[in-house]
Amino acid sequence: MTLSLERYATRHPRVVDVVTVVALGGCVGLGAVVNPPGFARPTAEWPVRILAALSCVAVLASRTRPRTAVVVTAACATALAAMGFLPTPLVFAPLMAALYWLADRTDTRTTRVYGATTMAVLVVTSLAALPLGQLFLLRTVGVVLWLALPLAAGSKARLRRAYLESVQARAAHAERTREEEARLRVAEERMRIARDLHDVVAHHMAVANAQAGTAAHLMPTHPEQARKILADLTGTTSSALLELRATVGVLRQADDPDALEPAPGLDRLPELIAACRSAGVDVTVDTEGEPQPLLPGVDLTAYRIIQEALTNVTKHATGHAARVRLAYSGSRLLITVTNDGTAPAAAPTQGGFGLLGMRERAHSVGGDLSAGPRPGGGFEVTTALPLHPNPPAESDVPEAAS
Repeated sequence: MTLSLERYATRHPRVVDVVTVVALGGCVGLGAVVNPPGFARPTAEWPVRILAALSCVAVLASRTRPRTAVVVTAACATALAAMGFLPTPLVFAPLMAALYWLADRTDTRTTRVYGATTMAVLVVTSLAALPLGQLFLLRTVGVVLWLALPLAAGSKARLRRAYLESVQARAAHAERTREEEARLRVAEERMRIARDLHDVVAHHMAVANAQAGTAAHLMPTHPEQARKILADLTGTTSSALLELRATVGVLRQADDPDALEPAPGLDRLPELIAACRSAGVDVTVDTEGEPQPLLPGVDLTAYRIIQEALTNVTKHATGHAARVRLAYSGSRLLITVTNDGTAPAAAPTQGGFGLLGMRERAHSVGGDLSAGPRPGGGFEVTTALPLHPNPPAESDVPEAAS
């Protein structure tokens, strides 16, 4: 019932205002004729009707012009008090309605100023119009209490409306934030899958291409060696298929019965080096410091960066020799992949995503990466990855030679 009335009042505010004005006019008329025993009310009735009508018309503008409505209704109430009518809630009904809308539609400071001024004027007028001892509390404390009630109710309604608006705004913001976060997570997942696919396809296809070319070159003169390279080519393509299956498998359901291959890490570095050597690239690995266990994400990132760097050596380098250096230093793992050539290696940054993907991988785990040509020829990739979840702010990565 209450909710229905609230919805109707929201949809038809003018109808509610007209009904309210008619009721307020009846309250003023009733207040002018109802008096306590021993109190002589004024005999003139036409001023009451005129002032009641004027007050009620002013109340109609309370929603849009609350200050004007308060001034008009306060003036009419003051006139009635000056004429000797007893100040009761019935007589002050239009003024109380105007004060409610003033507190509901304006700020706290305006409400206090208009409310205090109206109370003071009415109390002084009421005391001046009647003998001092006659119903003194009713003309002083009563006036203040009756006028304070609509001010408090209007202020509460304003605060409640502001609270509901803030709740709705926070809910809308939270909804937008959830949607943006979901889109961001989808974009990040797509980028991660794209990086994995690039690393797997680019590396294995480059190695397979080099192995096939070398086997074709050696087949007429060294058939046994060519057969060995072709056998290694079979292993390279099988490894590529397994990693592609593991990468694409993340798009399946979590309860998929097909087991997925674990993500590669530095423990598979010997297999990677062997594949590169079978493709004709002489790779040496140097380890400095005591090897430490790596977080899964850091371990995968280290493997992928080395894999992409060796792929670039296979595809672009003028010299078919590379060095991989792993240095466990403090809280960081320093990785350097260097290719020495007689002339600067072709920059793999032109038209490709290899270096971009390596940088994204390093940054995603709190590391840094630099890459560039060496002064004497070749190319160098240097990265520093954290060994702990909270890596230090300062980077230990030396700048790449330019």
